[in-house]
Amino acid sequence: MLDGFATLVEQIALAGKRRWPEPAAAPERFDDTLAVLRLDHADTTADQVLPALAEIFGLLPVDLDLLTAASSVEFDPNFGLAFGLLQGSPGPSRVSVALAFELCGAPLMSAPARARLGPLAPLRRDRLLDLLGEEPMPRRVLRVPDRVVAHLLGDDSWDPMIAAMRLDTSAFDVRTDAADAGSPGQPGTVPADQTLSSRAATLATAIERGEPLSWVHARAGTAGISLAVQAFRSLSISCVTVDLRRCPAEVLLDDAVRLAAREAALRRCGLVVAGAELLADAATSWILRLMLDAAVPVVAVADAGWQAGWLDYLPVTVSAPPASGPIRDALWRANVPSAPVGDPRWPDLVGLRLTPEQIAQAGRHLARFSDPAKPAPLTTLLETARRIGSSRSATRSAKPSATFDDLVLPESTLDSIRQLVSWARRRDAVIAANPRLVSGGKGRGVSALFAGASGTGKTLTAHVVADALNLDLYQVELPTVVDKYIGETEKNLQRVFQEAENLNAVLFFDEADSLFGARSEVRDSRDRYANIEVAYLLQRMEQFDGIAILATNLRGNLDVAFSRRLQFIVHFPEPDAPTRTQLWRRHLAGFEPLDGADPVDTEHLGRTVELAGGDIRNVVMAAAFAAADDESPVGMRHVVTAVERELRKLGRRVPAQGIGLPYS
Repeated sequence: MLDGFATLVEQIALAGKRRWPEPAAAPERFDDTLAVLRLDHADTTADQVLPALAEIFGLLPVDLDLLTAASSVEFDPNFGLAFGLLQGSPGPSRVSVALAFELCGAPLMSAPARARLGPLAPLRRDRLLDLLGEEPMPRRVLRVPDRVVAHLLGDDSWDPMIAAMRLDTSAFDVRTDAADAGSPGQPGTVPADQTLSSRAATLATAIERGEPLSWVHARAGTAGISLAVQAFRSLSISCVTVDLRRCPAEVLLDDAVRLAAREAALRRCGLVVAGAELLADAATSWILRLMLDAAVPVVAVADAGWQAGWLDYLPVTVSAPPASGPIRDALWRANVPSAPVGDPRWPDLVGLRLTPEQIAQAGRHLARFSDPAKPAPLTTLLETARRIGSSRSATRSAKPSATFDDLVLPESTLDSIRQLVSWARRRDAVIAANPRLVSGGKGRGVSALFAGASGTGKTLTAHVVADALNLDLYQVELPTVVDKYIGETEKNLQRVFQEAENLNAVLFFDEADSLFGARSEVRDSRDRYANIEVAYLLQRMEQFDGIAILATNLRGNLDVAFSRRLQFIVHFPEPDAPTRTQLWRRHLAGFEPLDGADPVDTEHLGRTVELAGGDIRNVVMAAAFAAADDESPVGMRHVVTAVERELRKLGRRVPAQGIGLPYS
């Protein structure tokens, strides 16, 4: 036995002296890989498949031999019978590691040879070959995944998991070459964008010089994916684009990244990975190493910036610009051939800050349900855009058709609200004309403060603004934001702001003074951390890229520093007598016909009952329920009783003479 062990040691020593060729270094290999990626994959013949795999995945001849031996059972069942006989199995079998090495002429006890089946070797790292079993290494069997077998046979159908994550990028070609760009007014063409062009050129240069991983910081409403796709296209390289946010729940993120990289390499494409912010965590950042080691160049697109601590490698980082108004206009025309460009509300659609890929998605959706021969109604386009731009849950307007006609406010207040809507619609065009307006880390957003007593119409106006902009209203629930633990409130607020930007929604803080209170003198640790929260809100409001509305009953409680960060401060006064009369008529109109034998005197109510609009609505609602109990139309008797009940509920004195004789 000792003699046998000595012989084994001698064989291992001899095998270790053999020299195996190593694959080229990454930059040198990527030079050859880019040349292969530029070739037309459809023209590849059967005898070119293995050489192409070797070039792209960095395989050695022994790797190809192992891959051929393992896949042979998939092509001819006789190989399975032969392998079973050679391995002493009672029936057909896959090839074992020992037999595969013997067939390939590779020493089983050579460390360099066995390293070709290591977890970080190309065959297993890129999922070209699986090593099955828990037995000792020589007895384990080799299996070629079905997707790789199909590729070797000339079938390049999409891997089902990749198909679920894949984004179709063929329809949002934002041209970066001005010479190839079309006229903005000509259907089917998209004009060049100089900002996008320069940043796509930076990204393309990084890819061409062999950078394995590049990072695109794409905030909400920016053309991050389009930027990555255009960088590859400028190099005459196709790309596979996947979104990690679409990863099936049963699939681990590292498996998704590995299989996406394999799919791109098999198709001779670059890889664009959207939703890479899912990896921006200590528990998952190691998956970025898989992108770095992929066989093809990878561009990651995330709504988070790169952090140096994730890897010991610093990728080229590019910030994605938003799609400009002319680009969005041209994209809508190109993706919706029957677009009603002559509709007066067409600028409202173009003003929505959708990305090129979202506009392309809207075009595909409309193509399934609309008649190409007829113009698509703009209301349909707006609703489709609204649904795509707000893909996650938000507090939608309780009254989708809330318009300025529903507001009963002084004309000066209405003018301020109309101006707020106009600013929100035109902000992209104004900033595009003068980018210095957002220099120094300032956001592109528009923020407003609605100040006034309870019931004066602040919340309803926020709904009207959101509806006028065709956006969702994202109302912040304070109990889900404020946390007793230090630092958690800021994290929750960061999530709220980021989600509102991603949702393309109007962010609405009701009772804002509870969050945006004035900073105070630091007397204990609670004051210190409360001031930190306010300071964070001040900073985040200034960087916000969306539409933010703050509502408060106590304007004096807000920190004075917020005034500079607010473009609009709109005062909602208590309604005067004529305004109250109009409010009574507006709310009662929904319950007509009223009781003719007991008419409601709205003029008298407007003069004598000093209630805000929200309180008047409550009164009318209570009167309607009382009338329903009587099985009669709403009359003055129902309204007077409801008014007195509302006054008592508010802790206010009911006049001794009553609201209106003879009912009190």
